[in-house]
Amino acid sequence: MDERYHPPVKRSITIAGHQTSLTLEPLFWRGLERAAEAENLPLSALVARIDAERLEAGHPPNLASAIRSWLYGNFLRD
Repeated sequence: MDERYHPPVKRSITIAGHQTSLTLEPLFWRGLERAAEAENLPLSALVARIDAERLEAGHPPNLASAIRSWLYGNFLRD
């Protein structure tokens, strides 16, 4: 199956001491893992940072949307 069209995958992750689940397509999970490696951070620390940034927005999106937008803005666009 082409990864671009693979259904979302749910994973558990701890953010600021809270266990939560996050559902992203494998393409975004891989991008998030690469971004964490590039920034020399554990995956959970990068997600916590994105979460904190999104909460500062006037109308914050859900966390999965914020991660996709963050990845696009920082790592995925040409």
